[in-house]
Amino acid sequence: MSIPGFVGRIVALAHKEAIHIVRDVQVIYLALGLPVVLITLFGYAVSFDLERLPIAVVDQDRTPASRRLIEAMTASDSFEVAARLNAPDEVEPLFRRNALKAALVIPPDFGHRLSRGEPAEAQLLLDGVDGVTTSIAMGYAAGISQAETRRLIAETGLALEPPISARVRVRFNPGMRSARFIVPGLIAIILSIMAVLLTALTVAREWERGSMEQLFATPVRRLEVMVGKLLPYVAIGLVQTLLVLAVGSWLFAVPVVGSLWLLFGAALLFLTGMLGQGMLISVVTKNQQVATQIGMVSSMLPTLILSGFMFPVENMPPLLQVISFAIPGRHFIVILRGILLKGNGIAVLWPQLLALAIFAAVMIGLATARFKRRLD
Repeated sequence: MSIPGFVGRIVALAHKEAIHIVRDVQVIYLALGLPVVLITLFGYAVSFDLERLPIAVVDQDRTPASRRLIEAMTASDSFEVAARLNAPDEVEPLFRRNALKAALVIPPDFGHRLSRGEPAEAQLLLDGVDGVTTSIAMGYAAGISQAETRRLIAETGLALEPPISARVRVRFNPGMRSARFIVPGLIAIILSIMAVLLTALTVAREWERGSMEQLFATPVRRLEVMVGKLLPYVAIGLVQTLLVLAVGSWLFAVPVVGSLWLLFGAALLFLTGMLGQGMLISVVTKNQQVATQIGMVSSMLPTLILSGFMFPVENMPPLLQVISFAIPGRHFIVILRGILLKGNGIAVLWPQLLALAIFAAVMIGLATARFKRRLD
């Protein structure tokens, strides 16, 4: 097999596939329009930031000290006073009607205890049905409480803090904005879904229409067919990567600290593997409807659940942690967050890059092995 002939046949097949893609407007809309729509919708919809959580206030003390505590709780956009109640018993009915998520209860002796130099307690009641919001609200309330305690010490000199106090400094995401954590994961999910669907649908369509028979009459080999069909979609995938990165940086202020060349190199490996997976699905199923269903399930669910996008892999059972190593989304999300937020290089990310390369080789190899130059 001569190298020039091998390359020439691949280029010819890639050119033919590119012409089909350009003529199919639906593929262009699906490939370039849908990723932008998805990252915009999910970027705004999926957020762990707490903004204007409705809170009730039960101020049984009604002193300047209690009013300062209420002002401290509502000074930021985290909490917003939605009701002022007279007794703690009035809180639970509002919780049951989903009218409130939290309530601040200040006891009658709050200001008196502070004036005597004694620790004073206030109670924050939270609706625990929404565990995510509750956890975030608890963290915000703890931070506000510590800040108010430090303010009282500075103003009065009272020894209200414990002898050891931790000072927290957040690196790589000082504002604790959830978009910087979520958007890189969204990029991996969107690219994986789009890559699998593009090849699974288009190649399965050729099987249904009978145009695949034309390839059987040509002297091209199976590997040349696979590579020639994948190349145009790899180019589209890199354009998708550029689009979602631009939208993420523009709309959600996600920084790009590290090397873009390394990021696109990793994206090339990831896209090749996912496109190969879609090609394998199309070769096995030869049906658009079945390919769509299998493509969505095999690309979205593993990346969503087992990649560390929403739930830390370290918190999963040991068996699922082992299985997650076979999910390319897990490695690509680590690469995206490492490059975009931390500026990591190859010296840190080489294990993830190697895993993506192995996955791509396995998918292309399986798709080539299952591709038969005959009609069943």
